[in-house]
Amino acid sequence: MPITFTRPLLATEHGEFDTGAEAVAFALARRCGLPLAGVLPVLGNPEFEAVAPQLAARADAEASVKREHLVAQAQAAGVALELCVRHGPEPYAEIVEEARGRASDLIVIRRRGRRGLLANLLIGEMVSKVVAHAPCSVLVALRGAQMWSRGVLVGLDPQAPDMALLDEAAAIAVESALPLRLVCVAANRDAQAAAQQVLDRALLQARRHGGQALGELRIGRAHEELVAAAQACGADLLVVARHGAGPLGRVWIGGTAQKVTGLAHCPVLIHVNHPPRETATI
Repeated sequence: MPITFTRPLLATEHGEFDTGAEAVAFALARRCGLPLAGVLPVLGNPEFEAVAPQLAARADAEASVKREHLVAQAQAAGVALELCVRHGPEPYAEIVEEARGRASDLIVIRRRGRRGLLANLLIGEMVSKVVAHAPCSVLVALRGAQMWSRGVLVGLDPQAPDMALLDEAAAIAVESALPLRLVCVAANRDAQAAAQQVLDRALLQARRHGGQALGELRIGRAHEELVAAAQACGADLLVVARHGAGPLGRVWIGGTAQKVTGLAHCPVLIHVNHPPRETATI
């Protein structure tokens, strides 16, 4: 059975950089035909509230206004949004805990800023920590992003190919009636033959889902080649795997997924292995 998303969670601060994530989450909810869950994290703790009660009250009031505005926007888009406001000293932790509590299978969140070399700064510390600690896949959308409509590109690690990642990308492509492109990047020509073998096996598996699947082998830096490949083929959803996320998320930070997310022109789905689900619609 295809792997798809039935319990998406929109994580938003309802600021200027959240518009793309909100638009994509609304579109996903409409396609699912389901209510959308949302979380709006607010920085706060008992010490802050005791020392600066006026500032804490102001933050609560601003969060309430944002909540009402976002719920109204969702309603206008034909989506029933169940949005909760969570307070805590670490906003990323509130998002992750909300996802765990709801057994979410996807977190939709924004990417900060414009594309550039400092990918970690563009994504933002909070989003980086969400990705590092998330119990499910995370869709990172840049400002102005829209639902994918042209193609899906999945980046395969030639040294540790993740077949669950491939299944997720293939299911999205088939159910969205979009072409799927598999890209495997070899570090150099000596690694080309091994990467081609990985790509060939992955293509066989992807085609079992049906739909159109093409493969491409590239040589170079993985993040640069994946972003370039997505631009070249017109894909507007890029799918990569999260690797090495530990308690502090330090291994993931600065890795290929981080750089791809910071440099891509389109939404990036960062796959995180999670338990299989019994129902499927996207």
